[in-house]
Amino acid sequence: MKEEIIYGLNPVLETLRGTRRAFELFIAATATDKRLEKLLKLSAEKGVPVRQRDKADLSRICGTDHHQGVALRVEGFSYAEIGDILNRCRESGENGLLIILDGIQDPHNLGAIIRSAACAGANGVIIPKDRAARITPTVEKASAGAVETIPIAQVVNIAQTIEDLKKEGFWIYGAADTAPAGLFDQDLTGNTALVIGNEGEGIRPLVRKKCDATFSIPMRGGVSSLNASVAAGITLFEAVRQRTAKK
Repeated sequence: MKEEIIYGLNPVLETLRGTRRAFELFIAATATDKRLEKLLKLSAEKGVPVRQRDKADLSRICGTDHHQGVALRVEGFSYAEIGDILNRCRESGENGLLIILDGIQDPHNLGAIIRSAACAGANGVIIPKDRAARITPTVEKASAGAVETIPIAQVVNIAQTIEDLKKEGFWIYGAADTAPAGLFDQDLTGNTALVIGNEGEGIRPLVRKKCDATFSIPMRGGVSSLNASVAAGITLFEAVRQRTAKK
């Protein structure tokens, strides 16, 4: 069975709250954060043994010094199926909100986008299997544990997935710097899938062609583009704003 090491206070806390099987909780002997009490309580409830390690040994286990004094040995991350995400949309009783990532390669960007999607109440995140970042402990740390709270599907073909979502009643909106239409002019209150492209090249031409509409985020300063995770956050919360106003 595939295993991995999750590190950082929030990622470990959310993982312990989730459904993955945990095997060992490692705590640095010098760790003093008050959130450790929650970790110890959850580990006791789940029967997860706690091991004390010195900071250097914990850094060796995690492969980084940025572990905040805690790490968890746990079964590997399990991706959701598209069908599971669509069922979640139906069960919510509200119009669905998905985010599709077309080739995000930076694990920190991926983690930040997943965190924003979870905070925005999105129903799921869709990423490609090839030539893109996947869910790793680094992504889990960057997401502050949000990967445990929102379904994430990994698909072979983004363009085909968009076609499948259209058949389910979703409108597809792609972020593109060169799009003449603005984000704030789009109606994001229906069943909506937002597409964010690669950090350098944006959405691929075929994927862009599959979108029902593309939009740009208005810029007022001297810089002409945004970080992919920032663009995703702005776009997601514009959808939240519109849906809240409509209610």
